[in-house]
Amino acid sequence: MIPENAVSPLVPPSGTGCVECDAADGWWVHLRRCALCGHIGCCDDSLAKHATAHAKATGHPVIRSFEPDEAWFWNYATSEYFETGPELAPPRNHPVDQPVPGPAGRVPADWQDLLGAR
Repeated sequence: MIPENAVSPLVPPSGTGCVECDAADGWWVHLRRCALCGHIGCCDDSLAKHATAHAKATGHPVIRSFEPDEAWFWNYATSEYFETGPELAPPRNHPVDQPVPGPAGRVPADWQDLLGAR
């Protein structure tokens, strides 16, 4: 079960892209949303892994996918996956016209090589 104190259903997402990647003109593979504060960070398949870094830095353990047609949650503290969970404030995903990886115009042509070189 997702702990109630790890979710704040009324808090909107911080934006449509990874906060830290956007600040650095970076790019991401997939996006994750902190279920407590709404921080949008990039997934662990991304180079920077900002969603995990946010969870570690803040102690906010639960994320939700911020991808269209995905409603799953993950609890970093317990390593538990949940297919569904509580409704969160909209929007529930990044814009559907935002490519994956994204955002448009910032993904390097050799992005797959960069991910494989980690």
